[in-house]
Amino acid sequence: MQNTWTYKNFEIREGLKPGSKTFRYFFRVLEDGKKKCNYCIWIVDDALTRFDPSTDFKAIVAFCQADWHQWVMGKIDGGDFRNRALKFEKTGEQEINLSEMKEHVRPD
Repeated sequence: MQNTWTYKNFEIREGLKPGSKTFRYFFRVLEDGKKKCNYCIWIVDDALTRFDPSTDFKAIVAFCQADWHQWVMGKIDGGDFRNRALKFEKTGEQEINLSEMKEHVRPD
């Protein structure tokens, strides 16, 4: 994970999934040093140009990070500590419950 910040009584560690060829950005939420949940931003390949014409992952993070922080804070404020992903596709976005997925994706 690359960055760490706090919100209320939670520590949030965030960063791009190391070595991933697809866009996966994780927020690991910790309470008292123990994992509470993961939130993730997924951008499918054909939707990357919605965020940056060059599809540069770091540029996308710089452009969207403040909005994603608001999403994470909203989840915490709402008491939603389920493992969630916000998936961006070419035609829109949807929120996914990661616990219900057959394929498990881990932040590291």
